[in-house]
Amino acid sequence: MTFPDAPQSTAHAKINLFLHITGRREDGYHLLDSLAVFAGAADRITLEGPADTMSLTIDGPFGQGLEADSQNLVLRAARALQTKAGTTANGLTESFRLKLEKNLPVSSGIGGGSADAAATLRLLAQEWDVEQATLFPIAETLGADVPVCIAQRPARMQGIGEILAPAPILPDAGLLLVNPGVGVSTPEVFQAFAAGGGITERHEALLPTRWDSAAAMVADLNATTNDLQAPALSQCPVIGTVLASIASLPKCLLARMSGSGATCFGIFPSPDSAMNAARVLNEQSARLNWWTWAGGFHHTGSST
Repeated sequence: MTFPDAPQSTAHAKINLFLHITGRREDGYHLLDSLAVFAGAADRITLEGPADTMSLTIDGPFGQGLEADSQNLVLRAARALQTKAGTTANGLTESFRLKLEKNLPVSSGIGGGSADAAATLRLLAQEWDVEQATLFPIAETLGADVPVCIAQRPARMQGIGEILAPAPILPDAGLLLVNPGVGVSTPEVFQAFAAGGGITERHEALLPTRWDSAAAMVADLNATTNDLQAPALSQCPVIGTVLASIASLPKCLLARMSGSGATCFGIFPSPDSAMNAARVLNEQSARLNWWTWAGGFHHTGSST
């Protein structure tokens, strides 16, 4: 049996406009302060129909090489909520065939796996009539980026990612994402971060309630950084090439790496200027096979 109109959930790319590492807990988890926003670029989760057990198929341009096994975050999220639903939602424990359309680069610093897990939680919560508030404790067990990906709204992340506060209202700025096709190991980046001196004492970044223009936003972001950018560069030097290429594009206001890399982003005055910059970059880097996406910020929250 297949659903006639298969329910779907969209997993938008998460971008860290800044990322400060502020401490480390005794259990090894790093504390952070970050401003997370979302792009229109997205994976997609489809609930294809009932099954005897939870199962997953993967396709899409970045699906090759991903394992649809028990360690995949989509299945981990599905089974965690299935267990929760069985005790809170009238004994509903049915299983489904899930499909992941993987459009975002893997191990790329834009929260693809976390966004996929969050999209799975939202989709199954809708099927099982589980309140969204129930999802956050599960999300925290799956990864630092999963809680912010539940609502898919701009947010300031603190703690280990579980403390979320409203972000400034974003301007109608343009966003360009570029990935050089190289995966980066987050644990190795954190090891390089520690070897390079580790945590820097700083004042907490001050943010307004809104930004009226891309220029105003970038003026504030220039007082911040991504603490993992230099360590990631030491592990993956091509990130420097990507950043320089973005910075040289017409009307680029800021070039920075997202998360632990290797995806980098550029901020532009408008979505149109970002898309024009993407066309220029694609012509310049045609032989490099870089992945690019350009447009505006995703403002509207979760989508199922």
